[in-house]
Amino acid sequence: MVKSKRQAAGTRPTMMDVAAAAGVSQATVSLVLSGSKLARLTDATRRRVMETAEQLNYKFVRRGPRTTGQATILFIADEASTDPWMSLAFEGVRDKALDFGVNALMAVSHADADLETSILSSLRDQSILGIVYGTILTRQVGLPAAFGAHRTVLVNCYDEQGALPAVLPADLLAGRVATEHLIGLGRRRIGMINGQQGLDNPRDRLRGYKQALTSHDLAFDAALVKPGNWEPSSGYAMTMELMAQDNPPDAIFCANDLMAMGCFEALKQLGRKIPEDVAVVGFDDREIARFLHPPLTTMVLPQYEMGQTAAELLLDSAGGLTTGPNRIKVECELIQRGSTLGAKQLAGVAEPAE
Repeated sequence: MVKSKRQAAGTRPTMMDVAAAAGVSQATVSLVLSGSKLARLTDATRRRVMETAEQLNYKFVRRGPRTTGQATILFIADEASTDPWMSLAFEGVRDKALDFGVNALMAVSHADADLETSILSSLRDQSILGIVYGTILTRQVGLPAAFGAHRTVLVNCYDEQGALPAVLPADLLAGRVATEHLIGLGRRRIGMINGQQGLDNPRDRLRGYKQALTSHDLAFDAALVKPGNWEPSSGYAMTMELMAQDNPPDAIFCANDLMAMGCFEALKQLGRKIPEDVAVVGFDDREIARFLHPPLTTMVLPQYEMGQTAAELLLDSAGGLTTGPNRIKVECELIQRGSTLGAKQLAGVAEPAE
């Protein structure tokens, strides 16, 4: 029987444990256990996740409103889409809440202030311990006055006044770590395909990229930074532009995995080997990252951990431990795979299991 370290220690298994034991991402576990039909997952992957969850005795519970008076953490997401980010954040909230015997439920508001006020009004007969408000994109938010009656923690967003605690991904540090990883491989001309302009994540990831170059006495070259739009098509087009330069890059940092997919296609069309000719790093750790050829080195977007941290802040506040408004940055882990491995390491890398 599969057994996680947490289980061996007598701790309730989490979605992270299921993902590690099944050899898939947290996003895949969330999509499979929620019954999503939108994700392009093989039957073998779905079956492996379900069997692993059963072996670990991981309980995935769809929870609706309860009127028993039990304390509840309400998670309000601004958007539900094929991206699993808010589902992952909710699972982090839910797992942490269950450890303390607290219920958790999720609602989607589509960033509609009237709908958010209505959601809170409909739950006034319940014992609400607090609210976690999350957004798909890292951005500034302005919440309706109704939130003022509840403890509130923000996930992947922040308020202008800084009046509410916020849990955010450490994008600046992640940009630096990704770039330094490439520098550590001996790459000296590192391109970057960034995300949609005007958003917080691309801005901070670019700052981290620049900091890493400066720390290693490498000059910043604006020609090596190209604007993308998060889609594979822009990764492909921008890679073509980068590689058409007289002195093309020997490494490319893509601000998300989807653009890295397009980058792979362009490099292969040009006859460039990955990573021998050009090393590639992505961002998000989507399920597709491990099934590219070679598998993609990437930074994890820590939505699950962010949800857990938000729940901890609410539980601490409910217990009388209040530290005041602050912004907590959760580190993004580097997952090294074939797209940045050296020749000797590549020789020992097996093909990903189906």
